[in-house]
Amino acid sequence: MLKRVAITGPESTGKSWLAKQLANHYHTVWVPEYAREYLEANGPEYVYDDIVFFARKQKEREDSLANVATNLIFCDTEPVVTKIWSEVVFNKCDPWIEHEMANNPYDLYLLCYPDIRWEPDTLRENPDNRMELFELYVKEMEANRLPYVVIRGVGKERLQHALDAVNRMLSNATN
Repeated sequence: MLKRVAITGPESTGKSWLAKQLANHYHTVWVPEYAREYLEANGPEYVYDDIVFFARKQKEREDSLANVATNLIFCDTEPVVTKIWSEVVFNKCDPWIEHEMANNPYDLYLLCYPDIRWEPDTLRENPDNRMELFELYVKEMEANRLPYVVIRGVGKERLQHALDAVNRMLSNATN
């Protein structure tokens, strides 16, 4: 049975890198962040309605890639990310995103801690409040009883912590 692993957390915490590394290690696929690709191609401006559009496209992409995944799929963003993004920027969240979050949880959430250097780019908006945003993720995980592990460290150490968490999940699934 396919296990879905979400790579989540504030901006510039290594989510994309980690998703790629994990997919490579487990010989499977990862789902890139649709919103980033869209905004890179169309400009950094967005409105409230764009966020649910991004979330729906992300879900479509994930469902499509699930058809070619092995026993694992790694997702570089998911409804928790879009919920927090929407609430932080617009003080509200589309009910579709909340429904997806509540009704389609992932088997494991790897919550990336903001202990790596900020990498500025034209799409990133929050260089000074990553810890505050991290706490919003923890609050969301706890409130919704989502299975999460905080991932810390730099480079290979960070990857090893993620591998350990995924391996524990896989081990628990077979017991």
